[in-house]
Amino acid sequence: MANPPPSRNGMPQPEGAPAPPPPLISIIVPHYNDLAHLAQCLEHLRHQSWPAERREIIIADNNSDGGVAAVEAIAGDARVVAAREQGAGPARNAAVAAARGGILAFIDSDCFAAETWLAEGLAALERFDYVGGEVRICVPDPRRPTPAEAYEIVFAFDFRKYIEQDRFSGTGNLFVPKGVFERVGDFRNGVSEDIDWCRRANALGYRLGYAERAVVEHPARREWHELTRRWNRVIAEMFRLRREEPHWVRGWLVYTALVALSPLPHALRILRHERLPGARNKIFGLLALFGLREYRAFRMLRCFWQCRATNLSRPASIRTVE
Repeated sequence: MANPPPSRNGMPQPEGAPAPPPPLISIIVPHYNDLAHLAQCLEHLRHQSWPAERREIIIADNNSDGGVAAVEAIAGDARVVAAREQGAGPARNAAVAAARGGILAFIDSDCFAAETWLAEGLAALERFDYVGGEVRICVPDPRRPTPAEAYEIVFAFDFRKYIEQDRFSGTGNLFVPKGVFERVGDFRNGVSEDIDWCRRANALGYRLGYAERAVVEHPARREWHELTRRWNRVIAEMFRLRREEPHWVRGWLVYTALVALSPLPHALRILRHERLPGARNKIFGLLALFGLREYRAFRMLRCFWQCRATNLSRPASIRTVE
């Protein structure tokens, strides 16, 4: 006699017993001053293959200019909550606090989920404790990208590397059982919240996996100022997080030097990349690569020297210990 089929929790269920319903998924969407992309994000989320009655969308508005009312006007059946503390981490925390589902699916308001995004993310959770998916860059005209777009096509959102080598997943495509999230704790504000949260999860023994078939698309940044604005924020958050580590000064300076030197080996990725055909696109990509990496190194040094100057200006009794 064949063994009875397993239930979703791995325990055998009696023959003829109805299959348990699929889990309720809470889709977490932080939002700040980007209604146009949010509307597109919601449209993709409403066309998921996952049963509509087993998913909910929670938008956490982070003090946008139009307020909660403007978000509710386009939210449809999605719930909108106000996140008063400024920051992407607190916005996600506010949405999680309102979530009813046993699974949390994090996506950014400027990302567009593939139809099977939820189903593939849930399938990957059968093999890992929490998972991050694939983020693909999209551009309006792939044949003639701007320099910023050319750079992003090659280097932005390499989630496979983040997950398999660096052991963290970005929060623009992340699946976490709610019980795991509660044990790890909320996202912190003012630091690289995705790296910090995943480090805490890993330290508790939770296994991170890569769900390559759980796909979302993210529009490439088109202009130089969009790239530098993003990296100004990211560098400041990374610096605060690195300062919590022992021997952070040496580590930060070594990292800065590696960033400054990185265009040389990484130029080959641009020259060989299949999504940058033609000399024009490769030249644009190289210009953006060298310009942005040197800009990042400059900003990293600036963070360091500002910190040192502030520390040295304090009385000896209250200087921070490095």
